[in-house]
Amino acid sequence: MNHLIKSSSKLPRISKFHLKFPSIQSKPTSNDHQITHKLTQITPFSTTKSNPINTNNPKDEPIDAGSSIRKPVSLWPGVYHSPVTNALWEARSKFLENGVFEVAGERKLQDELVSKTPSQSRTCVEYKFSSDYVLREQYRNPWNEIRMGKLLEDLDALAGTISYKHCSNPGGMTRPILLVTASVDKILLKKPIRVDADLSLVGAVTWVGRSSMEMQLEVLQPPQDGSQMSNSVALVANFTFVARDSETGKSSPINHISPETTQEKLLWEQAEARNKMRKMKRAEQNKEKDKDVSRIDKLLAEGRVFVDLPALADRDSILIRDTCQQSSMICQPQQRNVHGRIFGGYLMRKASELAFSTAYTFAGASPRFVEVDHVDFVKPVDVGNFLRMKSCVLYTELQNPARPLINVEVVAHVTCPELRISEVSNKFYFTFTVRPEARTNGLKIRSVFPETEEEARRVVERMDAEHQHDN
Repeated sequence: MNHLIKSSSKLPRISKFHLKFPSIQSKPTSNDHQITHKLTQITPFSTTKSNPINTNNPKDEPIDAGSSIRKPVSLWPGVYHSPVTNALWEARSKFLENGVFEVAGERKLQDELVSKTPSQSRTCVEYKFSSDYVLREQYRNPWNEIRMGKLLEDLDALAGTISYKHCSNPGGMTRPILLVTASVDKILLKKPIRVDADLSLVGAVTWVGRSSMEMQLEVLQPPQDGSQMSNSVALVANFTFVARDSETGKSSPINHISPETTQEKLLWEQAEARNKMRKMKRAEQNKEKDKDVSRIDKLLAEGRVFVDLPALADRDSILIRDTCQQSSMICQPQQRNVHGRIFGGYLMRKASELAFSTAYTFAGASPRFVEVDHVDFVKPVDVGNFLRMKSCVLYTELQNPARPLINVEVVAHVTCPELRISEVSNKFYFTFTVRPEARTNGLKIRSVFPETEEEARRVVERMDAEHQHDN
């Protein structure tokens, strides 16, 4: 998702949607459906209605996801709209009215950048599912549960608004920059999300480099049994955005960050550690290739049995190629963001829905979302592009028979028939499990093996990435 910020001397101090949340340490519950897979150490920063929001401004209030759902779409005409993006566009229109997007002649230099606290970018969006039937129907899937793809779409929209807030200077002067979603480090489901109870999305910038920033977003929903509100964090996500100069396309410096509370400092330290780990991983990738040869050969040995001796192949296993699904579309003007490119959240939703279908046809039972392990935004997608999404079950984890895991890869390609070229634009990695009732009926998940060396290398790389997250 791309977000453009341009300069103006008329911009007022942005404060209406700045919220401060006291820290809460999430605790596991005794719910049989509690998500425990690969639960990393994540520090929550949010609260819920039962723990009132602590604000300095009595006028501060969360954004209502359904506030504009019944209004004519008059803001940002032609731009992609969903209930939450519509509400966020409406909030941003208040800045538009004050000339935020007017190009001024002056440009701030790096030494004139301001330092902002995480609380100044904090934003909250409320979903009043319990009372808003129209909104609830927008997010309900065939199993009367939440559509995870819609939620992922909203997380990207919220991350864009948060990055916008952080890069806007209180005095109103800011350099014209383009804010781009670089990657999604992790989206982890900690417990099932219901569609019949109110929930909130909250987030803030937690770490800033020279031209990049990391945001932590959370989905909050009160426990169904009315237990401790510390169990309200249902999902945690980490988004990384980068800033580009809108004229040159080069990296552009952004406002600094000054954590104030102990919790904010801890979040900064965790994000700093993740950033260093990403750099180390890139530096070591080439060195590790030779060490993977034996693992790749072992995987390929299993796959060759299916090709050369199909009658003797293990009936509880299957080749990766036989799990593949794909979809294609022409990217329409109605799917663009405010800068003419396809809205990143829309792409995440389409990838999520294809991954769900792939896991569904592979398992033979309705899958249940566990996590998005990683998303790479390699190349922007433009209006008119022919986009092809290809998905497959990359591997399965069957060590725990009570909770088998299905790892799905989705790769999006921008294809140009006139030029006879096809380029990767996005990569997505999803993990699903199956519902408890399916397991009690004797459902058995099959193992998956690669047929080619390229497939085997992708499997090894993803397994290693998962292992790094676990550690």
